[in-house]
Amino acid sequence: MKFIVSSGALLKQLQVLQGVLASSNTLPILDNFLLEVDGKQLTLTASDLETTITATMPVEAKDKGSVAIPARILLDTLKAFPEQPLTFTIDGKHHGVEINSEQGKYKMTGFNGAEFPKSPVLEGATSLTLPGGTLAKAINKTIFATGNDDLRPVMSGIFFELTEEDVRFVATDAHKLVRYRRTDVQAPKSASFIVPKKPLNLLKNSLSTGNTDVTIEFNENNAAFRFDNTVLVCRLIDGKYPNYEAVIPKTNPNKLTIDRLTMLSTIRRVSIFANKTTHQVRLHINGSQLTVSAEDLDFANEANEKLTCNYDGEEITIGFNSRFLMDMRSNLETEHVILEMSAPNRAGILLPGEAGEAGEDVLMLVMPVMLNS
Repeated sequence: MKFIVSSGALLKQLQVLQGVLASSNTLPILDNFLLEVDGKQLTLTASDLETTITATMPVEAKDKGSVAIPARILLDTLKAFPEQPLTFTIDGKHHGVEINSEQGKYKMTGFNGAEFPKSPVLEGATSLTLPGGTLAKAINKTIFATGNDDLRPVMSGIFFELTEEDVRFVATDAHKLVRYRRTDVQAPKSASFIVPKKPLNLLKNSLSTGNTDVTIEFNENNAAFRFDNTVLVCRLIDGKYPNYEAVIPKTNPNKLTIDRLTMLSTIRRVSIFANKTTHQVRLHINGSQLTVSAEDLDFANEANEKLTCNYDGEEITIGFNSRFLMDMRSNLETEHVILEMSAPNRAGILLPGEAGEAGEDVLMLVMPVMLNS
């Protein structure tokens, strides 16, 4: 098997695929990229069994065949080349790989491409198409709120909830929750599934550069995301997602509106003095004044700042984990943010202070931490 390909174009495609490679694989063949040539098309595949990414690109070739090439040495070799055509010659019997460039010749040991696991075929799949920018934004807005608890795997991914009226993306770790809703996208029928974090991070990075449509196909076990010349197939998380609507308080009479960046920088400064275990900051709101304070009794550290705010409600003192508040305020992009509260022991709701993109609805929830009196 022999083919000629641009070094830069091949490197660019393989750098997208390398994100799926695991540091330790149960199957040694998964430490390789699978290269398959058919006609004038080269298909590249990387997999960790749970997630598989495939990309296609044009090449000059006269025959067909496949080979698995060690990923690390191939990437390092391509990075060392300036842009130029490279000729790959594969020994079909022993799977040896020879690369010829303008400068010289490079040989490495390949493996039988037939040993590489096949990507799962989605039977009886339902499909939905949405703009790549919308999907990338949905992942960006929610993925930080996913959990890392192995005992609750359903919380370690993003919950896709599709209806004929809207599409919702939900993430929670039981301490914070984000619901990102799009009313400008609808599904042909109601469905829901949970996508793991790793393939979503790969998707987010791949979609951030292009303005392309993504077709999502899914069945009970797997989901496939198709865009441009790339297909990402991943295994879904099995289990029932918690009833997130039940934890969102419906009546929140206390409403604080404040400049987002001012509040963010205040919490960032004050939280330096907070307890390193709880990261607790205290918000005391009375009239148009917000006092943000923190203390670490073990080291006699304390800090407080006063801010002017717009507040409608009764005087309240409530504690939150400063890291959660900073994460949320960093993921809201509006000039102002609204914090709605009902009681010191009930969840606070964070909302954007101004209208965002058309069809977009963002709600963030953060659980309070008990204050030491």
